[in-house]
Amino acid sequence: MKTISAAIFEAPSVDWWGLLPQMVLLGVALSLLLITSISRSKFSTAFSTLCSVLAGSTVFLIALGLWGDVQELGPRSSLASAFAVDGFSIFFTILISLGVVATALISHSYIEREGIDSAEYHALLMCSAAGAIVMASANDLIVLFVGLEALSIGLYVMIAIHTRRVEARESAMKYFVLGAFSSAFFLYGIALVYGATGSTNLVQIRDYLDEVAFKDEHILLAGIGLLLIGLAFKVAAAPFHFWAPDVYQGAPSPVTGYMASIAKAAGFAALLRVFFAALPSYKLDWSPIISALAILTLVVGAVMAILQTDVKRMLAFSSVSHAGYVLVAIQSANASGTSAALFYLFTYSFVVIGSFGVVSLMGWKDGHSLDRYSGIGLSRPVLALTFTVFLLAQAGVPLTSGFVGKFQVITSAVDVENYILASIAMLTAVVSAYMYLKIVMTMYVTEKNSEGPDIAIHWTGRIVLGGILVFTLVVGIIPQSLIDFSQDAVPVLIAG
Repeated sequence: MKTISAAIFEAPSVDWWGLLPQMVLLGVALSLLLITSISRSKFSTAFSTLCSVLAGSTVFLIALGLWGDVQELGPRSSLASAFAVDGFSIFFTILISLGVVATALISHSYIEREGIDSAEYHALLMCSAAGAIVMASANDLIVLFVGLEALSIGLYVMIAIHTRRVEARESAMKYFVLGAFSSAFFLYGIALVYGATGSTNLVQIRDYLDEVAFKDEHILLAGIGLLLIGLAFKVAAAPFHFWAPDVYQGAPSPVTGYMASIAKAAGFAALLRVFFAALPSYKLDWSPIISALAILTLVVGAVMAILQTDVKRMLAFSSVSHAGYVLVAIQSANASGTSAALFYLFTYSFVVIGSFGVVSLMGWKDGHSLDRYSGIGLSRPVLALTFTVFLLAQAGVPLTSGFVGKFQVITSAVDVENYILASIAMLTAVVSAYMYLKIVMTMYVTEKNSEGPDIAIHWTGRIVLGGILVFTLVVGIIPQSLIDFSQDAVPVLIAG
């Protein structure tokens, strides 16, 4: 009798310790929704906030443990080399976990004031954060796309969660429609890269491109271009920024801060991992394109920001300009430029969360006109001083974290002798400073507006704003520890 031998399936190894940050965020989010949905009594906003803070804090502690493991034992991969556990992914896990804690605390008073469902809001916050961590850890283009969609879908709903505001619904719909277009570009780019290299795994793509010389590179270059378009949309780089001002203005202010910081950082994490780690052999092709994107983004962000009269739109275009500075570092296509981009993203993220946290406290139902900030330097001096430091940090004033970040970014451009880009970056920094100083002058010089709000700052908001203020000043004076942290996190992809 003839025997038939069956092939033995070997499942890929799973590093559960490396996957624990996402599992904690998703587990707490699902548990929060389950508990609040089956309970007869309504849970307070404080309970949901506490769940997010505990989840973010737990992920932060886990990330610190993973960082120690990577420093001692080296980077590793999991799930058939589709998921990386290295300094780069842990760097962003730490940033995202702290961003979740800060956003949750900032959102507490806003949720109570506006009557938003706190359980749904915080569950979406944690789910989108899990997607952001997946984007930073992805060793495969398909896994990267899954993380991108998890982040984006959570943001779509978070923007529209304030259902009584027409602006929020319109912003969510605009972001959803345009986000679908960008996802289509990204997917098409994945298909073309797979067609050219035979793999979606970043390690295998890198090894293949290092060994093979193409006779016709059009398919591969088209795929790289489409990947860049999809990710440029997510980080709001010009000319793919057109959605950002309207969406940032219409979204709830804490959500805007989260989008402009953590979501943008996740987009840049994906951009860095794909282009720096998987496509270094083609840096002569993509580096000039990123350089051109950086110039356009810097100019558009700086010029359009000074033309605005709404503070949220000012900060929205400022966010576009900041994306340009990160692109300045990325175009250098070397380790020092990558570490400069990481440092800039880390410091910028917290300053932006703090800035939009102040904006959420200054919220009016009829907008965020610059006139509304008149005279708060006298009526609320501590709040005005905090906002001033955040604005000056974004302008790159010395003794703030923003100055060190801009200095490193411009230095990375000078190191590769891209003097034109470095000069434009310095010039646009001066132009942007006018917008920031315009807000500061309104707070301190203009007479108090009698129609201003009665600002009540919840203790959770005080903790976050105070912590970010201290962080901004300390890093501006003693930046070396964070610089070393950024240098140690330069991505290394490990073959499984």
